[in-house]
Amino acid sequence: MRIAMVSEHASPLAEMGGEDVGGQNVHVASLAAALARQGHEVTVYTRRERPDVEALVIAAEGYAVVHIDAGPAERISKDRLPHYMGRFAKRLGETWGIERPDVVHAHFWMSGLASLRAAQPLDVPVVQTFHLLGSVERRHLGPADTSPPERIGVEREVAAACAAIIATCEDEVAELAAIGVPEGKAAVVPCGVDLDRFCPVGPAAGRDGQPRLLAVGRLLRRKGFDTVIAALRELRDVELVIAGGPAEGPVESDREAARLRWVAEECRVSDRVLMPGRVLHEAMPALYRASEVAVCTPWYEPFGIVPLEAMACGIPVVATAVGGMRETVEDGVTGTLVDGYDPSAIAAAVRPYLIDPGRREAAGLAGRARACARYSWDAIAAETLKVYETVAGS
Repeated sequence: MRIAMVSEHASPLAEMGGEDVGGQNVHVASLAAALARQGHEVTVYTRRERPDVEALVIAAEGYAVVHIDAGPAERISKDRLPHYMGRFAKRLGETWGIERPDVVHAHFWMSGLASLRAAQPLDVPVVQTFHLLGSVERRHLGPADTSPPERIGVEREVAAACAAIIATCEDEVAELAAIGVPEGKAAVVPCGVDLDRFCPVGPAAGRDGQPRLLAVGRLLRRKGFDTVIAALRELRDVELVIAGGPAEGPVESDREAARLRWVAEECRVSDRVLMPGRVLHEAMPALYRASEVAVCTPWYEPFGIVPLEAMACGIPVVATAVGGMRETVEDGVTGTLVDGYDPSAIAAAVRPYLIDPGRREAAGLAGRARACARYSWDAIAAETLKVYETVAGS
């Protein structure tokens, strides 16, 4: 099958950790690679962000990446990109008019908008993955939401016009129903994890001997790192590593990092909070292996790749019971789900894994088994392909 993926701001070739670089980049890259391994012709279309990048790049994993000229060839915040989606769509239509794909898979709402404009005149079906709905973001962020005002309306239009929607969890299906998506149009296909890279066997990062909690992600307030910092007040002789930071410059230059430092000082745990900054994706398995527990406390999370990576590395996960994490983390088996954002509740959930090595090992083994049984990228690609084949009439 000839598959076109569109990911306007999240290139599969981007280095993890920078502004607007996160789980979507991993998702697109990993899914494209898995589909290519299964013999499909996969091309990912993304916006050119550097003048020196080649128009066509063949990734080592066998899929192609096409850089589309739409706006200045520089990094632009995704909230400013809608202005360039007309040009982006025009370029897509010109390309697909020459070589028509069998199916288009759009990632994020702007990709959906551009894909539909380009694909509809050619009668190419579009499958949409939103990754994060604007209605969810606005509900949690309120006035702090920087998304363009038209986003929610456009998402409704995209959801109505596309051939099918791939949601990453049941929570998202419910959110889609709330904006008018009919029952049966959305199929749940979760994210996956690289089981070869993220595994229990391999080198572990250095540490000084204290039990370690690990929190991972971009330094955004909605990630809830301050909740984990506050939980340290009730966990003596335990350190917390927060892996994340700006793509360039020291972590100290980041405003959210400075705020988290202030929170740590107010909680009198600053000597036990380590912030190494951005950690390369290939270095993350060693950091997971050097930790007793992964702690994920976001306000909301459409899926959550971090819990999967931790489980694949064989360490238990303590997570807030939101979004896809309610399905990924098997409560009481691969870790513990916590309702709400009370630091004391997080500390109470973490403590048993610190004081009982047997419980920690059992949860780690169960997590690895669950990751292998359900979340390999090859399995996720096979499920995704079924959706493609349905809309393409294969």
